[in-house]
Amino acid sequence: MDASLQNTSISNLCTVNSSLVSPLEYSMYPAAYSLFFIVGFPANCLSLYVAWMLMRNGSNMAVYLVSLSISDLLYIVSLPVWIELSLRRPVGCGLCSVTAVVMNNSFYVGSGLLCCISVDRYLAVVYPLHFHWVREVRTAAVVCVAVWTLEIVIHIILLSHTGALQAFSSSTLCMEKIPMSHETAHLALTRVILGFFVPFVIMSFCFQQIMYSLKRSTSIVAEERRKVGRLLLLLLLAYVVAFVPYQTVMLLRAVLEPRTDTSAFQLKAAYLVTVATTTLNSVLDPIIYCLISESAQGEIKKLIEKGRQVCKWRRKSEVSNQIQSVSQQL
Repeated sequence: MDASLQNTSISNLCTVNSSLVSPLEYSMYPAAYSLFFIVGFPANCLSLYVAWMLMRNGSNMAVYLVSLSISDLLYIVSLPVWIELSLRRPVGCGLCSVTAVVMNNSFYVGSGLLCCISVDRYLAVVYPLHFHWVREVRTAAVVCVAVWTLEIVIHIILLSHTGALQAFSSSTLCMEKIPMSHETAHLALTRVILGFFVPFVIMSFCFQQIMYSLKRSTSIVAEERRKVGRLLLLLLLAYVVAFVPYQTVMLLRAVLEPRTDTSAFQLKAAYLVTVATTTLNSVLDPIIYCLISESAQGEIKKLIEKGRQVCKWRRKSEVSNQIQSVSQQL
């Protein structure tokens, strides 16, 4: 994750050489990641609950949102490890490597799932009378399993190719080296193309076609068109804001660093900042969905109402217990 971190551990602990940790990462990561964790964890838990309830009611898109919330939660719960590393505290090498794998998987599983959501909405809006089997809950579940499986398999193959998998607990994947080696650069290029560029093209195409179809449709009221367009636009914008800077820097690093050491140090600050901004996607996705989707808002209102009923029941129970206690004393 952090390119300046070096493995100075003894036994199975990975510690950080404090002389190599820049003031930027030491001051930025703990504050930024703490904020993202405080906001992102409850937001994704709420999104997971809402999506789960909608999935039980037969919503196929909710299946993708359940998987997306799980992916985002896995990334969010890894943030305390990055905070510990940025504060120059020792972390177990195995935990360090596992956390790095979880982070990268979350990046690209999330991209695949957002791509699936875009295609699902594209088929529902542009071809409403066709492809009904694609928009079934069972199909969505199979697609989600396929996305997770494909990403994990590709990741294992790439890690094995670079030798990182064979030295998993000792090389500490979260501690990259500057500059990139040729093997690491090839890995980064593959991730940029397959994990970002291809999904981005698919999502952009689906959004453009959906908006074109909505403008032409006379059966969908203007307010419904705005809601669908707003949801897809905000999800796409959140994806762009979170990942375009990071993927651009990674592309530049993969092209330039194996050739010259100077580029590595010139790109270091940009890399450190853009790594942190990728977390925005895991925080914004559940907030956008819960604020815009009417079905999600309905489930949240039901949850709030249940909470109120529980509070009322507890207050009545406390009052009853107090009355019984007074009666016994008399």
